[in-house]
Amino acid sequence: MSTGSRIAMLDIDEAKRRAATRGIPDTMAELSVFRIALHQPGVAAGLSNMLHELLWKGVLDARLRELIIMRIGWSTGSVYEWTQHWRVARLLDVPERDLLAVRDWRTAEHFGDAERAVLAATDDTLQHGTITDESWSACRAALDDDAVLVELVAAIGNWRMFSALLRSLDVPLEDGVEPWPPSGEAPAAVHGGE
Repeated sequence: MSTGSRIAMLDIDEAKRRAATRGIPDTMAELSVFRIALHQPGVAAGLSNMLHELLWKGVLDARLRELIIMRIGWSTGSVYEWTQHWRVARLLDVPERDLLAVRDWRTAEHFGDAERAVLAATDDTLQHGTITDESWSACRAALDDDAVLVELVAAIGNWRMFSALLRSLDVPLEDGVEPWPPSGEAPAAVHGGE
């Protein structure tokens, strides 16, 4: 077992063995977050199932989803979330310019109504625990599909929860992965500012 700051990571073979008993794919079991979460296989299975639905079966536009995740990663100082989803978003061809713009999205002139609506909803949830009526109206106008709106709320809640889990368990990045792409710049809150 390799040791993280708060909970020891299972070695990969043990993580895969536990994952197999709950139907969690090997590729998930290899990630640091699951090598820790698999100490409680039922919780790990729940996490995996939600990710499966949101990442591979979702109806929310993948680019909007990744902007939400990156905003949460930046706003909460979740190095793991930012770093992992930088790679995911780039594989989905989300432009680097868009990912970097979530750091200060209100000044990003290239974002349209949909981006602004979902990022405002994300910030509302991070700040107040709920989406304000104003942001909800903007999301309704931009997305106008009940299934998409339900998934929007679930996505914000899911990655908000993942941020807390990752930070509280002090989940390390996988070996050889550099933090805070592309430049290593972290939010001021990570450095003790703000």
